[in-house]
Amino acid sequence: MGSSDNPQFEPQPLVSAEPLAPLPVPDPFVSASFPAVSAPLPVKDPVWNGWDVLLIALLTLLTLVVVELLTIVGARVFVYPHTSFADVAQMPVLALIGEFLSYIAVAAYMLMLVEGKYHEPFWHAIHWNWPRNAALMLLLGVFTVSLDLVSRYLPMPKTTPFDQFFARPRDAYLMAAFAITFGPLMEELFFRGFLYPVLARRTGVAGGVLLTALPFGLIHYLQYKSWAAVLLITLVGVVLTVVRAVTKSVAASFLVHVGYNATLMTLAALATDGFRHMEKAAVS
Repeated sequence: MGSSDNPQFEPQPLVSAEPLAPLPVPDPFVSASFPAVSAPLPVKDPVWNGWDVLLIALLTLLTLVVVELLTIVGARVFVYPHTSFADVAQMPVLALIGEFLSYIAVAAYMLMLVEGKYHEPFWHAIHWNWPRNAALMLLLGVFTVSLDLVSRYLPMPKTTPFDQFFARPRDAYLMAAFAITFGPLMEELFFRGFLYPVLARRTGVAGGVLLTALPFGLIHYLQYKSWAAVLLITLVGVVLTVVRAVTKSVAASFLVHVGYNATLMTLAALATDGFRHMEKAAVS
């Protein structure tokens, strides 16, 4: 008897009679809502370039000349009409006012450059990270004054053009206030904030430290007219830039700078009876 005569052994079809469910087709609208995740592009640090830094430097020089000239002319016309132009131009307080106003203009340009051109928050881009050990940074600035011991072995001048700011107590106190506030702030923003990261990106940390410290020392030549003084300030610049490189914070180098300048001004004030007898000490 063949198997076809027994219904229990009836062959089953190889393919099911029920239709298979169709494969799901991705919905283009749903897919568009969940785009593929890609790694974000690295942020350029710093966002500015060397040409931007050069432009800031040129703008600073031009602004200093123009604003200080306008300040002297304005003082001669409205405040000292009976004083010669040459005598007005020698007044230290006017030089401080002109420098202060020009620095405000440069600071405004720095802000517009970073936030307007590169659309980055200024203090974040500049690496103004306030250190937790702020007191330690100030103390480091105090100890940095020990570098002035090097001046004993250098041909330091007896008098410098910078001494004119200490000829009168009023001018000396104004200079001291500027030297521990706006002066170091602007120098740190430019040298350790803008210049150093551009140089370090191209030459490495060591090259960036050295190449930042050199122009920092050179800009003080007109104040002292002494290459020995420039060498000393360059060494201070090395300390400040190393602090910036290690802490990755311009605020840290600013505090060291403030500590250094404040110590020098305090020692000078104590040695000269509150800047009343400058012949007792040579301020450098």
